[in-house]
Amino acid sequence: MRNLFLIIFILSFNACKPSADGEISFANNPVVAHRGAWKSSNLPENSIASLKQAIQLNCVGSEFDVRMTADSVLIVTHDEDYNDLLVQETTYEDLAKFKLSNGEVLPTLKDYILAGMENNIGTGLVCEIKPTNNKELNFKIAENIIALVKELKAEPYIHSYISFGYDILKKITELDPLAKTQYLGSTKTPQQLKDDGISGLDYYMDAFKKNPDWIKSAKDLGLSLNAWTVDKQDDMDWLLANEFDFITTDEPYLLFARIKASPVSKGYQLVWSDEFNYNGKPDSANWGYDYGFIANREDQYYTDSLKNARVEDGHLIIETHKEEIPNKDYNNPDLLKKSWMKYAAERKTAVYTSARLTTKNLASWKYGRIEISAKLPRGVGLWPAIWMLGGNRNEVGWPECGEIDIMEHVGFDPDSIFGTIHTKAYNHMKGTQKGKKIFIDQPYDSFNVFALEWTPEKMDFLLNDTVYNQILNEHKTTDEWPFDQKFYLIMNTAVGGMLGGKKGIDDSVFPQQMRVDYVRVYQLK
Repeated sequence: MRNLFLIIFILSFNACKPSADGEISFANNPVVAHRGAWKSSNLPENSIASLKQAIQLNCVGSEFDVRMTADSVLIVTHDEDYNDLLVQETTYEDLAKFKLSNGEVLPTLKDYILAGMENNIGTGLVCEIKPTNNKELNFKIAENIIALVKELKAEPYIHSYISFGYDILKKITELDPLAKTQYLGSTKTPQQLKDDGISGLDYYMDAFKKNPDWIKSAKDLGLSLNAWTVDKQDDMDWLLANEFDFITTDEPYLLFARIKASPVSKGYQLVWSDEFNYNGKPDSANWGYDYGFIANREDQYYTDSLKNARVEDGHLIIETHKEEIPNKDYNNPDLLKKSWMKYAAERKTAVYTSARLTTKNLASWKYGRIEISAKLPRGVGLWPAIWMLGGNRNEVGWPECGEIDIMEHVGFDPDSIFGTIHTKAYNHMKGTQKGKKIFIDQPYDSFNVFALEWTPEKMDFLLNDTVYNQILNEHKTTDEWPFDQKFYLIMNTAVGGMLGGKKGIDDSVFPQQMRVDYVRVYQLK
């Protein structure tokens, strides 16, 4: 029943009409079913049944693999052997004696294309040409495929030709200059593809993460972007955030669900992000540090040590330690004069270290969706936070500048997170702050997505896409709503302090980590 409802949603979401001349008009979605939509229905890969399932789902494309038999019959199959017979050395008649698991005869390319032209108004055929070790044979396969497509008048149904064989794609372009081609090899830069007349990149996703500049370069050059084979939700979300043209997947149902949930489907575009796909210090183009004792009578001392802040294994790690460290502000006369900071000058040493990263003077935003995937540190006395301050803080001070707490958590309340605003009219010093909390499941064992959707009219605080707090603009003064200006982002883990230390500090828990998988900032187009 669940799949039935999803099919209804997919068909309505992706509805498209045939063009005026009756030709296919590809669906308006990025979903390419890998070897057809086979998985959810337990169909054979590369079967006509899996192709028809992809057409029923109205995927923009259905990918399939083409090889040639010893008697020059083009067939649809992935491996170079079929039922222990080498395809290249066996006739089609002998191969076809072995049916697919659903009883289908091993499909020829002709039968497959004809099936793909039946009752199909939106799903393009994505033809992967499997290369051999024989260059001349590769060219013959390419020539035969193009000849068959022309014979069947199937050109409008062919979404693209893809291959690991670069020479094959160049041959396809020579035979049919209007054909769309995508290279699978992950080794060529977008400029190389453009120079050689290849239409797009169809790379393993890690290639894009290692070379994120290729995404913008491809877009600037007018090349299509595809990634294979993407079956994990987090990977799908990243590709959707970066507005890839196509995503090849064995999980089309999941991908359609992630499209529906994606900020991009709500009109947002990604304007800033850090995916932490590197190692070492946090990227200095994105992040700066705050140092020492900062506020709230907290007990941690903030540093820029790799021990306290580093990127490894695809995550930003903010790590908190119990360790003694000298206080550079000990007996600082300027701080001794300020009642709220006096404590920072009275402590000769600190006994905890942590990190506080900020985008101040590097990046700030007015309105948008700010989204962070993180796993929180555990323990009584810990106080992790992901929050924002107004860009005019140095001029007007706090709380007049405004504060947005996207996520706060305290270790003595392990099942809750808080979303709160502080302003001149509404702040914790007066007890008038506007905040709510929500139950959070497994904050220490799983990554959760904490988000803020902020417009001129309201702020929504979200946990895993569930809105749990909404602040409306009362349209009074900046005392109530100082949020029509740019704000910068802060991420930190505090120890103790006026909130985090209300029930003491459990020293047995250290060290502790807040792990951040990504930070993404979207704004409406």
